[in-house]
Amino acid sequence: MGFLDSVKSMFAGGGGSGDGHAHWLYVRCRRCGEVIKTRLDLKNDLTPRDEGGFIARKTMVGSQLCFERIEVTLIFDERRQVIEHQISGGDVITAAEFEAAQGLAD
Repeated sequence: MGFLDSVKSMFAGGGGSGDGHAHWLYVRCRRCGEVIKTRLDLKNDLTPRDEGGFIARKTMVGSQLCFERIEVTLIFDERRQVIEHQISGGDVITAAEFEAAQGLAD
Protein backbone atom coordinates (compact mmCIF):
# COMPACT_ATOMS: atom_id res chain seq x y z
CA MET A 1 0.00 0.00 0.00
CA GLY A 2 1.43 3.37 -1.05
CA PHE A 3 1.54 6.52 1.04
CA LEU A 4 -1.53 8.07 -0.59
CA ASP A 5 -3.45 4.82 -0.12
CA SER A 6 -2.54 4.94 3.58
CA VAL A 7 -3.77 8.51 3.87
CA LYS A 8 -7.00 7.62 2.04
CA SER A 9 -7.63 4.67 4.38
CA MET A 10 -7.30 6.97 7.40
CA PHE A 11 -10.07 9.13 6.04
CA ALA A 12 -12.21 6.39 4.55
CA GLY A 13 -15.96 6.56 4.99
CA GLY A 14 -17.86 4.12 7.13
CA GLY A 15 -20.15 6.42 9.02
CA GLY A 16 -23.00 4.13 8.13
CA SER A 17 -25.18 6.79 6.54
CA GLY A 18 -24.55 5.72 2.93
CA ASP A 19 -24.29 9.43 2.09
CA GLY A 20 -21.99 9.91 -0.91
CA HIS A 21 -21.53 13.57 0.05
CA ALA A 22 -20.04 12.74 3.44
CA HIS A 23 -16.42 12.34 4.44
CA TRP A 24 -15.83 10.87 7.90
CA LEU A 25 -12.78 11.86 9.91
CA TYR A 26 -11.49 9.94 12.93
CA VAL A 27 -8.93 11.33 15.40
CA ARG A 28 -7.37 10.42 18.74
CA CYS A 29 -6.55 13.16 21.25
CA ARG A 30 -2.82 13.24 22.03
CA ARG A 31 -3.46 14.47 25.54
CA CYS A 32 -6.01 11.95 26.87
CA GLY A 33 -6.46 9.33 24.12
CA GLU A 34 -10.17 9.98 23.53
CA VAL A 35 -11.29 9.06 20.01
CA ILE A 36 -13.58 11.42 18.10
CA LYS A 37 -15.51 11.00 14.86
CA THR A 38 -16.81 13.90 12.76
CA ARG A 39 -18.47 14.33 9.40
CA LEU A 40 -17.53 16.71 6.60
CA ASP A 41 -20.17 17.59 4.01
CA LEU A 42 -18.31 17.46 0.70
CA LYS A 43 -20.85 19.80 -0.90
CA ASN A 44 -20.90 22.52 1.78
CA ASP A 45 -17.85 22.28 4.07
CA LEU A 46 -15.13 22.67 1.43
CA THR A 47 -13.69 26.01 0.31
CA PRO A 48 -12.10 26.39 -3.15
CA ARG A 49 -8.35 27.11 -3.16
CA ASP A 50 -6.57 29.49 -5.53
CA GLU A 51 -4.13 26.68 -6.38
CA GLY A 52 -6.98 24.36 -7.36
CA GLY A 53 -8.83 21.82 -5.30
CA PHE A 54 -10.44 22.51 -1.95
CA ILE A 55 -9.59 23.03 1.71
CA ALA A 56 -11.52 22.25 4.89
CA ARG A 57 -10.69 23.14 8.47
CA LYS A 58 -12.25 21.42 11.47
CA THR A 59 -11.83 21.97 15.18
CA MET A 60 -12.86 19.01 17.29
CA VAL A 61 -13.24 18.79 21.05
CA GLY A 62 -13.95 15.59 22.94
CA SER A 63 -16.80 15.32 25.36
CA GLN A 64 -15.52 12.90 27.96
CA LEU A 65 -12.05 13.59 29.25
CA CYS A 66 -9.89 16.67 28.74
CA PHE A 67 -11.69 18.93 26.23
CA GLU A 68 -8.45 19.54 24.30
CA ARG A 69 -8.94 21.30 20.94
CA ILE A 70 -7.86 19.24 17.94
CA GLU A 71 -7.30 21.33 14.80
CA VAL A 72 -7.42 19.56 11.42
CA THR A 73 -6.80 21.01 7.95
CA LEU A 74 -7.61 18.81 4.96
CA ILE A 75 -6.58 19.50 1.37
CA PHE A 76 -8.74 17.94 -1.35
CA ASP A 77 -8.15 17.62 -5.08
CA GLU A 78 -10.71 18.63 -7.71
CA ARG A 79 -12.47 15.26 -7.29
CA ARG A 80 -12.89 15.97 -3.56
CA GLN A 81 -10.39 13.27 -2.56
CA VAL A 82 -8.03 13.95 0.39
CA ILE A 83 -4.48 14.55 -0.80
CA GLU A 84 -2.94 16.09 2.33
CA HIS A 85 -3.74 16.74 5.98
CA GLN A 86 -2.31 18.65 8.92
CA ILE A 87 -3.36 18.07 12.51
CA SER A 88 -2.44 19.54 15.87
CA GLY A 89 -3.44 18.18 19.24
CA GLY A 90 -4.29 14.74 17.92
CA ASP A 91 -3.57 11.97 15.45
CA VAL A 92 -5.65 10.74 12.54
CA ILE A 93 -6.81 7.14 12.97
CA THR A 94 -8.73 4.70 10.79
CA ALA A 95 -12.40 3.85 11.13
CA ALA A 96 -11.39 0.40 12.39
CA GLU A 97 -9.19 1.92 15.11
CA PHE A 98 -12.06 4.21 16.12
CA GLU A 99 -14.49 1.28 16.35
CA ALA A 100 -12.00 -0.82 18.32
CA ALA A 101 -11.50 2.03 20.80
CA GLN A 102 -15.26 2.35 21.16
CA GLY A 103 -15.64 -1.40 21.66
CA LEU A 104 -17.59 -1.67 18.38
CA ALA A 105 -15.24 -4.03 16.55
CA ASP A 106 -16.44 -7.57 15.86
